[in-house]
Amino acid sequence: MRIRTALPAAAATLTLATLTACSGPGHADGPGSKEKPAAAQRSPKTKPSVDCSDQSLDQAAWVANCSSAESDGTGTGGDGTGGTRTIAWGKAAKTVGAQSPANGGPGGAPLEVTPTTVLYAKTAMGNTAQNGVYAIITVKDQAGTKTAAAESAPIEGGGWQWITPDGQALDEGENDASSITPSGFTGGGMIAAGTWHWRTIAFDLTEAQRGGKISYTDGAGNVFQWQVPAKEHGPELAAVKKGMEGNY
Repeated sequence: MRIRTALPAAAATLTLATLTACSGPGHADGPGSKEKPAAAQRSPKTKPSVDCSDQSLDQAAWVANCSSAESDGTGTGGDGTGGTRTIAWGKAAKTVGAQSPANGGPGGAPLEVTPTTVLYAKTAMGNTAQNGVYAIITVKDQAGTKTAAAESAPIEGGGWQWITPDGQALDEGENDASSITPSGFTGGGMIAAGTWHWRTIAFDLTEAQRGGKISYTDGAGNVFQWQVPAKEHGPELAAVKKGMEGNY
């Protein structure tokens, strides 16, 4: 009986010694090791923080860091590649300007666009709405301090549309709406670096199409939308009405 019990005891002693040798504090892969894998010791790289509201950012820095930013009601779907963002009426969107401005200037510069006021009228500046009513909207366009910019145009897949309550997309300026530019406003064009101007856009709608959305596609394919009030509204109402006075 002694011989039969001694052998397992000896084997247990040998096994314990082997395990102790393999798991000692000096073994790089053992549980007693105090060293961490190199990958675990390195901190992940973080993207530098950029103030996207800083209008002095150059074009390359703004496009790389801010074209999909979502501060102050701006941005896209999150990936900077043609996402859609709905913004409160009267709030600005920081966009990418036209890639090929009509005057041949530099393209893709930062441009802030802000629709502020809507006026509905059956007639305007000698024109009568074929569909029933014009929606005339004021937009504040502001270029960055470094580079001139312009709104993206339909010819390059951008610009403004009216989205009706049932989802129909209507182009800006259809019928005679493109002729409605009140005095004191512009119909578009280049905005010099560090400046801003008022422009108007207009749509020929049916009465049932009031209260839709306006949609702007910028030079990078990002889409921004604003819900338009169904009744005339905004701080530039008096200026628009005055600008349309006169005989036409």
